[in-house]
Amino acid sequence: MTGALTDVLDAQRDEERRRAVRVLLRTPLLTPRDAEYALVRRHAGYLAQWFAREAGWSLHTDPGVARLRKVPGDLADGSRAARVRDGGARAREPFSRRRYVLACLALAALERAEAQVTLGWLVDRVVVLAADEEIARAGIVFTMEDRDERGDLVAVAQLLLSLGALVKVAGDEQAFVNRSGDALYDVDRRVLAVLPVTRRGPSLVESRGHDERLTAITGDLLPDTDDGRNRMIRHTLARRLLDDPVLYYADLSPEQRAYLDTQRGPLLKRLTEATGFLAEVRAEGIALIDPTREATDFGMPEEGTEGHATLLLAEFLSDRLRTGARTVTFETAERRMVELIGEHKAHWRKNVRDPGAERALTAHALHRLSALGLVRLSAEEVVPLPALARFGYLEPTIVGKREKP
Repeated sequence: MTGALTDVLDAQRDEERRRAVRVLLRTPLLTPRDAEYALVRRHAGYLAQWFAREAGWSLHTDPGVARLRKVPGDLADGSRAARVRDGGARAREPFSRRRYVLACLALAALERAEAQVTLGWLVDRVVVLAADEEIARAGIVFTMEDRDERGDLVAVAQLLLSLGALVKVAGDEQAFVNRSGDALYDVDRRVLAVLPVTRRGPSLVESRGHDERLTAITGDLLPDTDDGRNRMIRHTLARRLLDDPVLYYADLSPEQRAYLDTQRGPLLKRLTEATGFLAEVRAEGIALIDPTREATDFGMPEEGTEGHATLLLAEFLSDRLRTGARTVTFETAERRMVELIGEHKAHWRKNVRDPGAERALTAHALHRLSALGLVRLSAEEVVPLPALARFGYLEPTIVGKREKP
Protein backbone atom coordinates (compact mmCIF):
# COMPACT_ATOMS: atom_id res chain seq x y z
CA MET A 1 0.00 0.00 0.00
CA THR A 2 2.83 2.37 0.89
CA GLY A 3 4.57 1.67 -2.42
CA ALA A 4 1.40 2.38 -4.40
CA LEU A 5 0.91 5.69 -2.59
CA THR A 6 4.54 6.62 -3.26
CA ASP A 7 4.08 5.90 -6.96
CA VAL A 8 0.98 8.10 -7.07
CA LEU A 9 2.77 10.96 -5.32
CA ASP A 10 5.79 10.61 -7.62
CA ALA A 11 3.53 10.69 -10.70
CA GLN A 12 1.76 13.77 -9.37
CA ARG A 13 5.09 15.48 -8.69
CA ASP A 14 6.39 14.67 -12.19
CA GLU A 15 3.24 16.01 -13.84
CA GLU A 16 3.46 19.22 -11.79
CA ARG A 17 7.06 19.64 -12.90
CA ARG A 18 6.13 19.12 -16.57
CA ARG A 19 3.40 21.72 -16.24
CA ALA A 20 5.80 24.16 -14.54
CA VAL A 21 8.26 23.76 -17.43
CA ARG A 22 5.49 24.47 -19.94
CA VAL A 23 4.33 27.50 -17.95
CA LEU A 24 7.81 29.02 -17.91
CA LEU A 25 8.35 28.37 -21.61
CA ARG A 26 5.25 30.42 -22.41
CA THR A 27 5.52 33.01 -19.59
CA PRO A 28 9.15 33.30 -18.48
CA LEU A 29 8.34 36.03 -15.94
CA LEU A 30 5.82 35.40 -13.16
CA THR A 31 4.83 37.30 -10.03
CA PRO A 32 2.62 36.29 -7.08
CA ARG A 33 -0.28 37.84 -9.00
CA ASP A 34 -0.02 34.97 -11.51
CA ALA A 35 -1.86 31.75 -10.70
CA GLU A 36 1.10 29.56 -11.74
CA TYR A 37 3.67 31.40 -9.61
CA ALA A 38 3.21 29.10 -6.59
CA LEU A 39 3.64 26.02 -8.80
CA VAL A 40 6.98 27.31 -10.14
CA ARG A 41 8.19 28.27 -6.67
CA ARG A 42 7.32 24.82 -5.34
CA HIS A 43 9.56 23.13 -7.89
CA ALA A 44 12.15 25.91 -8.27
CA GLY A 45 15.16 23.76 -7.41
CA TYR A 46 14.38 21.08 -9.98
CA LEU A 47 13.44 23.64 -12.64
CA ALA A 48 16.64 25.65 -12.17
CA GLN A 49 18.79 22.52 -12.56
CA TRP A 50 16.86 21.20 -15.57
CA PHE A 51 16.85 24.45 -17.57
CA ALA A 52 20.54 25.09 -16.82
CA ARG A 53 21.56 21.57 -17.84
CA GLU A 54 19.44 21.21 -20.97
CA ALA A 55 19.27 24.74 -22.40
CA GLY A 56 21.83 26.83 -20.52
CA TRP A 57 19.04 29.09 -19.21
CA SER A 58 19.13 30.36 -15.63
CA LEU A 59 16.07 30.58 -13.41
CA HIS A 60 15.79 33.25 -10.71
CA THR A 61 13.14 32.87 -8.01
CA ASP A 62 12.44 34.89 -4.88
CA PRO A 63 9.31 35.81 -2.88
CA GLY A 64 8.37 38.47 -5.43
CA VAL A 65 9.20 37.11 -8.87
CA ALA A 66 10.19 34.05 -10.90
CA ARG A 67 12.26 34.79 -14.01
CA LEU A 68 13.50 32.28 -16.58
CA ARG A 69 16.25 34.04 -18.52
CA LYS A 70 15.62 32.61 -21.96
CA VAL A 71 18.18 33.31 -24.69
CA PRO A 72 16.92 32.48 -28.20
CA GLY A 73 18.59 29.69 -30.12
CA ASP A 74 18.46 31.87 -33.24
CA LEU A 75 19.29 35.50 -32.52
CA ALA A 76 18.44 36.51 -36.10
CA ASP A 77 14.79 35.42 -35.85
CA GLY A 78 12.67 38.56 -35.71
CA SER A 79 9.33 36.92 -36.47
CA ARG A 80 7.96 36.93 -32.91
CA ALA A 81 8.05 40.52 -31.77
CA ALA A 82 6.55 41.62 -28.46
CA ARG A 83 2.89 42.58 -28.59
CA VAL A 84 0.08 43.51 -26.22
CA ARG A 85 -3.27 41.82 -26.05
CA ASP A 86 -5.42 44.78 -24.97
CA GLY A 87 -6.38 47.93 -26.83
CA GLY A 88 -7.32 48.55 -30.44
CA ALA A 89 -5.93 46.91 -33.57
CA ARG A 90 -2.97 49.29 -33.74
CA ALA A 91 -2.06 48.71 -30.08
CA ARG A 92 -1.94 44.95 -30.72
CA GLU A 93 0.46 45.28 -33.64
CA PRO A 94 3.86 43.56 -33.22
CA PHE A 95 6.42 45.86 -31.64
CA SER A 96 8.35 47.94 -34.13
CA ARG A 97 11.90 49.23 -33.73
CA ARG A 98 10.39 52.48 -32.49
CA ARG A 99 8.40 50.76 -29.77
CA TYR A 100 11.43 48.78 -28.63
CA VAL A 101 13.42 52.00 -28.28
CA LEU A 102 10.54 53.52 -26.31
CA ALA A 103 10.45 50.45 -24.06
CA CYS A 104 14.17 50.77 -23.29
CA LEU A 105 13.80 54.48 -22.54
CA ALA A 106 10.78 53.82 -20.32
CA LEU A 107 12.72 51.20 -18.35
CA ALA A 108 15.62 53.60 -17.95
CA ALA A 109 13.21 56.23 -16.62
CA LEU A 110 11.57 53.78 -14.21
CA GLU A 111 14.98 52.89 -12.72
CA ARG A 112 15.06 56.43 -11.30
CA ALA A 113 11.35 56.74 -10.51
CA GLU A 114 9.49 56.93 -7.22
CA ALA A 115 7.31 54.06 -6.00
CA GLN A 116 4.38 55.45 -8.02
CA VAL A 117 4.38 57.17 -11.40
CA THR A 118 1.83 58.52 -13.83
CA LEU A 119 1.83 57.86 -17.55
CA GLY A 120 2.27 61.58 -18.10
CA TRP A 121 5.41 61.62 -15.94
CA LEU A 122 6.76 58.65 -17.89
CA VAL A 123 6.16 60.47 -21.18
CA ASP A 124 8.02 63.56 -19.96
CA ARG A 125 11.02 61.47 -18.87
CA VAL A 126 11.10 59.52 -22.13
CA VAL A 127 11.12 62.74 -24.15
CA VAL A 128 14.11 63.99 -22.13
CA LEU A 129 16.02 60.72 -22.53
CA ALA A 130 15.18 60.57 -26.24
CA ALA A 131 17.03 63.83 -26.78
CA ASP A 132 20.31 61.88 -26.48
CA GLU A 133 22.58 62.53 -29.47
CA GLU A 134 23.10 58.82 -30.19
CA ILE A 135 19.35 58.29 -30.52
CA ALA A 136 18.98 61.34 -32.71
CA ARG A 137 21.81 60.15 -34.97
CA ALA A 138 19.98 56.85 -35.37
CA GLY A 139 17.09 58.81 -36.88
CA ILE A 140 14.65 58.32 -34.01
CA VAL A 141 12.85 61.36 -32.63
CA PHE A 142 10.12 61.48 -29.97
CA THR A 143 8.05 64.54 -29.17
CA MET A 144 4.86 62.79 -27.99
CA GLU A 145 2.79 65.52 -29.63
CA ASP A 146 1.50 63.08 -32.25
CA ARG A 147 -1.40 60.76 -31.34
CA ASP A 148 0.41 57.75 -32.84
CA GLU A 149 3.50 58.46 -30.74
CA ARG A 150 1.38 58.61 -27.57
CA GLY A 151 -0.29 55.38 -28.67
CA ASP A 152 3.11 53.72 -29.02
CA LEU A 153 4.05 54.66 -25.47
CA VAL A 154 0.69 53.39 -24.23
CA ALA A 155 1.49 50.04 -25.92
CA VAL A 156 4.82 50.04 -24.05
CA ALA A 157 3.00 50.76 -20.77
CA GLN A 158 0.58 47.91 -21.47
CA LEU A 159 3.51 45.57 -22.12
CA LEU A 160 5.09 46.56 -18.80
CA LEU A 161 1.72 46.00 -17.12
CA SER A 162 1.52 42.49 -18.57
CA LEU A 163 5.06 41.75 -17.33
CA GLY A 164 4.27 43.07 -13.85
CA ALA A 165 6.84 45.86 -13.93
CA LEU A 166 3.93 48.28 -13.57
CA VAL A 167 0.74 47.68 -11.59
CA LYS A 168 -2.21 49.94 -12.37
CA VAL A 169 -3.66 51.89 -9.45
CA ALA A 170 -6.12 54.17 -11.24
CA GLY A 171 -6.86 55.89 -14.54
CA ASP A 172 -7.02 54.86 -18.17
CA GLU A 173 -4.36 54.78 -20.91
CA GLN A 174 -6.80 55.59 -23.69
CA ALA A 175 -7.77 58.77 -21.87
CA PHE A 176 -4.11 59.77 -22.03
CA VAL A 177 -4.05 59.18 -25.79
CA ASN A 178 -7.15 61.36 -26.13
CA ARG A 179 -5.61 64.03 -23.84
CA SER A 180 -8.54 63.69 -21.44
CA GLY A 181 -6.90 61.94 -18.50
CA ASP A 182 -3.94 60.01 -17.12
CA ALA A 183 -3.05 56.70 -15.45
CA LEU A 184 -1.33 55.98 -12.12
CA TYR A 185 0.94 52.97 -11.56
CA ASP A 186 2.91 51.27 -8.81
CA VAL A 187 6.47 50.39 -9.87
CA ASP A 188 7.57 46.84 -9.03
CA ARG A 189 11.33 47.06 -8.64
CA ARG A 190 11.76 43.32 -8.17
CA VAL A 191 10.48 42.79 -11.70
CA LEU A 192 12.54 45.65 -13.12
CA ALA A 193 15.69 44.13 -11.63
CA VAL A 194 15.26 40.75 -13.37
CA LEU A 195 14.03 41.89 -16.80
CA PRO A 196 17.46 41.87 -18.55
CA VAL A 197 18.63 38.47 -19.78
CA THR A 198 22.06 39.57 -20.99
CA ARG A 199 25.22 37.78 -19.89
CA ARG A 200 27.22 41.04 -20.14
CA GLY A 201 26.24 44.66 -19.70
CA PRO A 202 25.76 46.43 -23.06
CA SER A 203 28.11 49.20 -21.92
CA LEU A 204 30.92 46.63 -21.64
CA VAL A 205 30.62 45.60 -25.29
CA GLU A 206 32.86 47.40 -27.77
CA SER A 207 31.32 45.97 -30.96
CA ARG A 208 29.37 48.52 -33.00
CA GLY A 209 27.30 46.37 -35.32
CA HIS A 210 23.87 45.22 -34.12
CA ASP A 211 24.45 41.50 -34.73
CA GLU A 212 27.87 41.55 -33.10
CA ARG A 213 26.59 43.42 -30.05
CA LEU A 214 23.63 41.08 -29.67
CA THR A 215 25.89 38.05 -29.81
CA ALA A 216 28.33 39.60 -27.35
CA ILE A 217 25.76 40.47 -24.65
CA THR A 218 23.98 37.09 -24.82
CA GLY A 219 26.92 34.74 -25.44
CA ASP A 220 27.63 31.97 -22.94
CA LEU A 221 31.04 31.83 -21.31
CA LEU A 222 32.20 28.27 -22.01
CA PRO A 223 35.68 26.76 -22.15
CA ASP A 224 37.21 26.48 -25.62
CA THR A 225 37.34 22.70 -25.47
CA ASP A 226 35.55 19.88 -27.26
CA ASP A 227 33.27 19.46 -24.26
CA GLY A 228 32.54 23.20 -24.13
CA ARG A 229 31.75 23.37 -27.85
CA ASN A 230 29.51 20.30 -27.66
CA ARG A 231 27.68 21.80 -24.68
CA MET A 232 27.06 25.00 -26.64
CA ILE A 233 25.71 23.03 -29.59
CA ARG A 234 23.47 20.99 -27.29
CA HIS A 235 22.13 24.11 -25.60
CA THR A 236 21.48 25.83 -28.94
CA LEU A 237 19.57 22.83 -30.30
CA ALA A 238 17.54 22.47 -27.09
CA ARG A 239 16.67 26.18 -27.13
CA ARG A 240 15.41 25.97 -30.70
CA LEU A 241 13.44 22.79 -30.05
CA LEU A 242 11.85 24.20 -26.89
CA ASP A 243 11.26 27.75 -28.09
CA ASP A 244 10.82 27.58 -31.88
CA PRO A 245 7.83 26.03 -33.65
CA VAL A 246 10.02 24.07 -36.08
CA LEU A 247 13.71 23.19 -36.27
CA TYR A 248 14.70 22.80 -39.93
CA TYR A 249 17.85 20.83 -40.69
CA ALA A 250 18.67 23.29 -43.48
CA ASP A 251 19.10 26.07 -40.88
CA LEU A 252 21.74 24.19 -38.89
CA SER A 253 25.49 24.52 -39.21
CA PRO A 254 27.44 21.40 -40.24
CA GLU A 255 28.61 20.95 -36.65
CA GLN A 256 25.06 21.25 -35.27
CA ARG A 257 23.70 18.81 -37.84
CA ALA A 258 26.45 16.28 -37.11
CA TYR A 259 25.77 16.49 -33.37
CA LEU A 260 22.01 16.10 -33.89
CA ASP A 261 22.47 13.10 -36.15
CA THR A 262 24.26 11.21 -33.37
CA GLN A 263 22.43 12.58 -30.29
CA ARG A 264 18.88 13.08 -31.55
CA GLY A 265 17.38 10.14 -29.65
CA PRO A 266 18.72 10.97 -26.16
CA LEU A 267 18.12 14.70 -26.66
CA LEU A 268 14.48 14.31 -27.69
CA LYS A 269 13.88 11.78 -24.91
CA ARG A 270 15.07 14.21 -22.24
CA LEU A 271 13.09 17.13 -23.64
CA THR A 272 9.83 15.24 -24.17
CA GLU A 273 9.91 13.50 -20.78
CA ALA A 274 10.37 16.82 -18.97
CA THR A 275 7.77 18.77 -20.95
CA GLY A 276 5.08 16.32 -22.05
CA PHE A 277 5.65 17.43 -25.66
CA LEU A 278 5.41 15.02 -28.58
CA ALA A 279 8.34 14.85 -30.99
CA GLU A 280 7.43 14.96 -34.67
CA VAL A 281 10.49 13.99 -36.73
CA ARG A 282 10.31 14.51 -40.50
CA ALA A 283 12.79 14.46 -43.36
CA GLU A 284 13.11 18.27 -43.24
CA GLY A 285 13.32 18.79 -39.50
CA ILE A 286 11.83 18.34 -36.03
CA ALA A 287 8.94 19.93 -34.16
CA LEU A 288 7.99 19.45 -30.52
CA ILE A 289 4.19 19.50 -30.37
CA ASP A 290 2.44 20.69 -27.20
CA PRO A 291 -0.83 18.72 -26.88
CA THR A 292 -1.88 20.78 -23.83
CA ARG A 293 -1.29 24.17 -25.58
CA GLU A 294 -0.04 25.45 -22.20
CA ALA A 295 3.32 26.43 -23.71
CA THR A 296 1.82 27.74 -26.96
CA ASP A 297 1.68 31.48 -27.59
CA PHE A 298 0.84 31.36 -31.32
CA GLY A 299 -1.34 28.58 -32.63
CA MET A 300 -3.15 27.32 -35.70
CA PRO A 301 -6.03 27.42 -36.27
CA GLU A 302 -7.38 30.41 -34.35
CA GLU A 303 -10.92 31.71 -34.11
CA GLY A 304 -12.28 34.90 -35.65
CA THR A 305 -11.84 36.56 -39.01
CA GLU A 306 -8.03 36.74 -38.82
CA GLY A 307 -7.75 33.13 -37.70
CA HIS A 308 -9.96 31.81 -40.51
CA ALA A 309 -8.22 33.99 -43.12
CA THR A 310 -4.80 32.80 -41.94
CA LEU A 311 -5.83 29.16 -42.18
CA LEU A 312 -7.22 29.60 -45.70
CA LEU A 313 -4.14 31.48 -46.88
CA ALA A 314 -1.96 28.73 -45.39
CA GLU A 315 -3.95 26.20 -47.43
CA PHE A 316 -3.38 28.26 -50.59
CA LEU A 317 0.37 28.55 -49.96
CA SER A 318 0.57 24.85 -49.15
CA ASP A 319 -1.01 24.03 -52.50
CA ARG A 320 1.56 26.24 -54.23
CA LEU A 321 4.34 24.46 -52.33
CA ARG A 322 2.98 21.08 -53.39
CA THR A 323 3.02 22.12 -57.05
CA GLY A 324 6.69 23.09 -56.80
CA ALA A 325 6.45 26.87 -56.29
CA ARG A 326 9.50 28.07 -54.36
CA THR A 327 8.18 31.58 -53.75
CA VAL A 328 4.91 33.51 -53.87
CA THR A 329 4.77 37.28 -54.28
CA PHE A 330 2.94 39.45 -51.78
CA GLU A 331 0.75 40.63 -54.66
CA THR A 332 -0.32 37.04 -55.36
CA ALA A 333 -1.10 36.47 -51.68
CA GLU A 334 -3.19 39.65 -51.56
CA ARG A 335 -5.08 38.67 -54.70
CA ARG A 336 -5.94 35.36 -53.09
CA MET A 337 -7.11 37.21 -49.97
CA VAL A 338 -9.44 39.31 -52.13
CA GLU A 339 -10.96 36.07 -53.42
CA LEU A 340 -11.29 34.70 -49.89
CA ILE A 341 -13.03 37.87 -48.73
CA GLY A 342 -15.50 37.48 -51.56
CA GLU A 343 -16.17 33.87 -50.60
CA HIS A 344 -16.46 34.35 -46.82
CA LYS A 345 -17.54 37.98 -46.29
CA ALA A 346 -20.94 36.87 -44.99
CA HIS A 347 -19.21 35.14 -42.05
CA TRP A 348 -16.36 37.58 -41.46
CA ARG A 349 -16.58 40.97 -39.79
CA LYS A 350 -18.02 43.77 -41.92
CA ASN A 351 -14.91 45.91 -42.36
CA VAL A 352 -13.20 43.23 -44.47
CA ARG A 353 -15.25 44.68 -47.34
CA ASP A 354 -13.54 48.08 -46.99
CA PRO A 355 -11.11 49.06 -49.76
CA GLY A 356 -7.61 47.81 -48.97
CA ALA A 357 -8.77 45.46 -46.18
CA GLU A 358 -7.05 42.57 -47.95
CA ARG A 359 -3.65 44.14 -47.30
CA ALA A 360 -4.12 44.20 -43.52
CA LEU A 361 -5.55 40.68 -43.46
CA THR A 362 -2.72 39.35 -45.62
CA ALA A 363 -0.07 41.08 -43.51
CA HIS A 364 -1.56 39.64 -40.32
CA ALA A 365 -1.76 36.14 -41.80
CA LEU A 366 1.79 36.17 -43.14
CA HIS A 367 3.16 37.48 -39.85
CA ARG A 368 1.50 34.63 -37.98
CA LEU A 369 2.66 32.02 -40.49
CA SER A 370 6.20 33.39 -40.25
CA ALA A 371 6.10 33.27 -36.44
CA LEU A 372 4.98 29.64 -36.65
CA GLY A 373 7.90 28.69 -38.90
CA LEU A 374 5.58 27.93 -41.82
CA VAL A 375 6.82 30.63 -44.21
CA ARG A 376 9.84 32.89 -44.50
CA LEU A 377 9.36 36.50 -45.55
CA SER A 378 11.80 38.43 -47.71
CA ALA A 379 11.51 42.00 -48.93
CA GLU A 380 9.16 41.13 -51.79
CA GLU A 381 8.27 37.44 -51.55
CA VAL A 382 6.85 34.72 -49.37
CA VAL A 383 8.85 31.48 -49.16
CA PRO A 384 6.61 28.53 -48.13
CA LEU A 385 8.45 26.13 -45.80
CA PRO A 386 8.00 22.34 -45.56
CA ALA A 387 5.93 22.33 -42.36
CA LEU A 388 3.25 24.29 -44.20
CA ALA A 389 2.29 21.08 -45.99
CA ARG A 390 0.35 19.93 -42.91
CA PHE A 391 -2.24 22.61 -43.76
CA GLY A 392 -2.79 21.38 -47.31
CA TYR A 393 -6.15 20.05 -48.41
CA LEU A 394 -6.95 17.40 -50.96
CA GLU A 395 -10.36 16.43 -52.26
CA PRO A 396 -11.26 12.85 -51.26
CA THR A 397 -10.74 10.28 -53.98
CA ILE A 398 -13.30 7.54 -54.56
CA VAL A 399 -11.29 4.41 -55.29
CA GLY A 400 -14.16 2.26 -56.43
CA LYS A 401 -17.92 2.38 -56.76
CA ARG A 402 -20.04 -0.29 -55.18
CA GLU A 403 -22.89 -1.73 -57.22
CA LYS A 404 -26.35 -1.47 -55.76
CA PRO A 405 -27.78 -4.85 -54.78
